[in-house]
Amino acid sequence: MDPKQKTARLQQLIHRQGKVLAILHTPTAQQARIMEQAGCEAAFVGTSGVVGNYTGMSDVGTATMTECVQIAGWIANSVNFPIIIDGDTGHGGIMAVRRLVRESIHAGIAGIRIDDQPIEGKRKTQSAGVEVVPIEQAVARYRAAVDMKNELDPNFVVMAQCYARDAANSDLDDTLKRLKAYHEQAGVDWVQLESPHTPDEIKQARAAVTCPLSFMKGKLGRYLSLDEHLSLGVNIAWYPGFTHHVLWAAMWDFMQDFNKRGIAAWDDFVESRKDKPYPRPDVGPEGEGADKQRMLEEKYFPAAMLDKYKK
Repeated sequence: MDPKQKTARLQQLIHRQGKVLAILHTPTAQQARIMEQAGCEAAFVGTSGVVGNYTGMSDVGTATMTECVQIAGWIANSVNFPIIIDGDTGHGGIMAVRRLVRESIHAGIAGIRIDDQPIEGKRKTQSAGVEVVPIEQAVARYRAAVDMKNELDPNFVVMAQCYARDAANSDLDDTLKRLKAYHEQAGVDWVQLESPHTPDEIKQARAAVTCPLSFMKGKLGRYLSLDEHLSLGVNIAWYPGFTHHVLWAAMWDFMQDFNKRGIAAWDDFVESRKDKPYPRPDVGPEGEGADKQRMLEEKYFPAAMLDKYKK
């Protein structure tokens, strides 16, 4: 799918009514292909869960812009559904934010999430010591992102992630003010409440803005269901970490079994899947894989060089 078709598709999905868009992480490009076969509509490449999955680095502002865009771009180009990149704090001032958006668009990514934390003290979600920059600085950051995307692809989605609810220098009233300003003054497409404490706070956030809204689990006791999202007037569900936990648990269980029983663990796994097959994340004939390689060799090579296929 053409990258501009993906940005247009993401715009459609975040504005869709009556059905919730569930956003999960794509841990790797291969696993993104499996998610696509399973019906995934859009996904997120987080600095912690996905970039950290490749680099081993923690989500404390150490991953660079180029690392994040490189990894998100690999994933975006492996599937036909839209990918959203974690832009952290923008990786610098307004010029760095512009470059981040430009590089993301050129990489085939469909949207970006940018935080309102300070660059110097960027912390992982739900960490102690979170702060937010002054609202004027945050609005400038988001305006820079919106102006850049409008220059290149107006359908590219800019989402503002608001950390103010649990920030040491903010509160709920400021959070609601910020969500409104990020949409109305900066022009972002979508706002996200990072840490609701109760469903009532989600209702307040929903009433404060007219644009697409989502929320993280925050201080809620559990993840809310898709139906509960709809009842709150929220059409986007933010569940990125689910895929990682499933993979971690499966890997742990298999390794424990393998350490005890060796190859028998593999044989039993294969037997357990006999009537429950799973897709393989191979590159299909439409991609730059083995099928395309053979087609091009048959186009470019003389007959003698193609004898290898007769064996």
